[in-house]
Amino acid sequence: MSPSALRLANATLADLDALPAHMKGEIIDGVLYAMTRPHGPHQSVAGRVHTDLEPRYERGRGGPGGWWILPEPGIELPRAKEFSPDIAGWSRTRLPSLPRDAAITVVPDWVGEVLSPTTRRHHHLVKRPFYAAVGVPWLWTVDSEAMTLTVHQLQGERWLEFGVYADERDARIEPFSDTALDVSAWWPDP
Repeated sequence: MSPSALRLANATLADLDALPAHMKGEIIDGVLYAMTRPHGPHQSVAGRVHTDLEPRYERGRGGPGGWWILPEPGIELPRAKEFSPDIAGWSRTRLPSLPRDAAITVVPDWVGEVLSPTTRRHHHLVKRPFYAAVGVPWLWTVDSEAMTLTVHQLQGERWLEFGVYADERDARIEPFSDTALDVSAWWPDP
């Protein structure tokens, strides 16, 4: 099922909680967007990206540390009662500690979204413009079917394509250019 907008005038967290277990949703600009939970290939790619970044940038193992790198974090901003990128990161200079009993209320410094047939349209029409509007500086679009990573940097209110990666084994990719990433290892096995 592709994402569908449930046009609730003022969607609430209760509306989000009422979704069936096989669905996930986000409330952006008062609209509840609901979709089926991602399937295995989508989750596998998202997990591989997270597994590459988290030890280096959150834990400082083989990298500089200094970040929080979280899969599907719950984030609340004035324009969004709840949204959850596939992966998001915050510099610890902007978010020194993670809230224990509340959603994160700081705009991420980086967002990674995995595209799949069911999320591609939602990402391009809703989330990408939303991320620009709230000021996310870096956006990675990971296309699991095309096996490509497109890096975007926010320039003013528009996204600038910063680079495209596919089979690189030693890629230095902003905003994580301190260490080399093996992008080729992210893709599903044939």
